[in-house]
Amino acid sequence: MNLDDWRSRINDLDNRILQLLNQRAEAALQIGDLKRRQDAPLYAPEREAEILRRLTAGAGPLPVEAIGAIWREILSGCRALESALTIAYLGPQATFTHQAALQRFGASVSYRPSRSTSEVFDEVERRRADFGVVPVENSTEGAVNVTLDRLIDSDVVICGELRLDISQQLLSRAGELSEVKRVLSHPQGLAQCRGWLAEHLPEVPTEEVLSTALAAEIAAGDATIAAIASALAGELYGVPILRARVEDNPHNSTRFLVVGHHPSGPTGHDKTSILFAMRNEPGTLHRILEPLARLGINLTKIESRPAKQRPWEYVIFVDLEGHRATPHVSSALREIGERTLFLKVLGSYPAL
Repeated sequence: MNLDDWRSRINDLDNRILQLLNQRAEAALQIGDLKRRQDAPLYAPEREAEILRRLTAGAGPLPVEAIGAIWREILSGCRALESALTIAYLGPQATFTHQAALQRFGASVSYRPSRSTSEVFDEVERRRADFGVVPVENSTEGAVNVTLDRLIDSDVVICGELRLDISQQLLSRAGELSEVKRVLSHPQGLAQCRGWLAEHLPEVPTEEVLSTALAAEIAAGDATIAAIASALAGELYGVPILRARVEDNPHNSTRFLVVGHHPSGPTGHDKTSILFAMRNEPGTLHRILEPLARLGINLTKIESRPAKQRPWEYVIFVDLEGHRATPHVSSALREIGERTLFLKVLGSYPAL
């Protein structure tokens, strides 16, 4: 076959793909109608996780990342036919949280930028947004405390997680580093570049702002200011990259949570997040977590936060493998609840 023959074959395949996409869209319309009549959740993260896991497992010349990106947009477009979704995130556009939200929900939803992570929770709690995307931990700086604190009192549930590789750029209209008089970023952005800043801009003051994208927006209007932000923020606000990859940890990544009001169903590859308070007595934590070891449930994360109502007491956050609906996890949670001052299940959701 010559080049024209292959191009003709690709045209035929494109037409077939489009025909199948339209058939899938028609099915999505019917599913949306059934969901509305049955008052069923319009977003089913467990179903989408199963689809992506099944399709990306297939061997072929396309990389897994490319297949995943294609299918996320197909799912996003079909989901929009079922019903419109609004997603809250830490804004403005081009923050890392915005990028994480796009990675999970695609382009076919309505995005609502918020001024802070706490406001993302407010938007979901007041049902001005269907879901929110919030950072929960960074591989360099650890837990995002505002997210943990809001999870203690909020009535939202965790219904998904995702991980985003974080590459920080020094954005500025300055021609040289010597022309930079201030460096702006979100506190996490500054912390992730602390070593680089100390080595290359030791005398330049840093300033915290509400988001990395806001820092880029401010830097667009003042050539003496540099912003630590994403390359996407630089493109959006027209600020060149003065120095690339200024993060201290080349394997820098952030884990995000999707929060909403409807719990996720089991997929067979799930995670459950809980928090509890305990008495400040020797051996208490061991006794509380003992059912996990006895029932063979792997604990993947543990984090403590001060209990604000009572000084020198702590709330413990735990991530464990499995879904709360399965018998062994359900049994473990029941025992943990009997051994704690209080237990709150934050959600079960598809694991990464």
